[in-house]
Amino acid sequence: MISIDKYAYSSKLKHTDPLQKVTFALLTLAVCLWADNLIISVAVIFIMGGMTVSRGGTPLRFFIKLLLLPVSFLIIGVSTVAVNISEQPESLLAAIPVAGTWIGVSNEGLQEAIKLFFKALGAVSCLYFLSLSTPMVDLLAALRRLRMPKLLVELMGLVYRFIFVLLETADTIYNAQNCRMGYSSLTAGYRSLGSLISMLFIKSYKRSDELYTALEARGYEGELNVLEETYEKHWKGYVLAVTINVILVLSSIALKQV
Repeated sequence: MISIDKYAYSSKLKHTDPLQKVTFALLTLAVCLWADNLIISVAVIFIMGGMTVSRGGTPLRFFIKLLLLPVSFLIIGVSTVAVNISEQPESLLAAIPVAGTWIGVSNEGLQEAIKLFFKALGAVSCLYFLSLSTPMVDLLAALRRLRMPKLLVELMGLVYRFIFVLLETADTIYNAQNCRMGYSSLTAGYRSLGSLISMLFIKSYKRSDELYTALEARGYEGELNVLEETYEKHWKGYVLAVTINVILVLSSIALKQV
């Protein structure tokens, strides 16, 4: 089981109505993107992190570890915003001469890069809150209640299930190679890795085809019907989501007027 999936099933918020969690996460995500403000983005990160750790029971260390995963990609992405080309080095905080022009970092570009970095991280924290508190089965149930197309919901469910098929197949091949000293040296490791990648698709496709045949043998007609759990449904969840986001919106408007 994937670590995120494990924490989702053991979350204290698991029995909360998934539609409330989807509403809260998507509203906060929309406000974070709309506000385009550094303070609001940081506030969203703390709010979502606090809800996930304190209310959901996810370890703080694991949540921080997840937040650090996209940091390297974000740094590469926002660096293109921070770096500017100018013929006047006085307008740059730090610059190097290249072919008669100056390439460096300006104050405006640096501020925009930092704002974009935390806005993206705030959006990621919203999705982490949802994924660490809502198992995929509950999320699909919430999408059905939102009248999402059945085909889309079923495809999401099947793709999610086949991820585990892929991971199980890769783990089986790796263990078999490791038992035969396939990773005893750097050269052998590269050779074994290439063999693993080449065989992974073939074996995963065959395993997926077997699972689909098993589904059809059990009467599968394009829809997986499962028993839904009884959730704690209360209007307070929606009130909390709206209240927090109204405060964020008002704060953003006040900050823009300063």
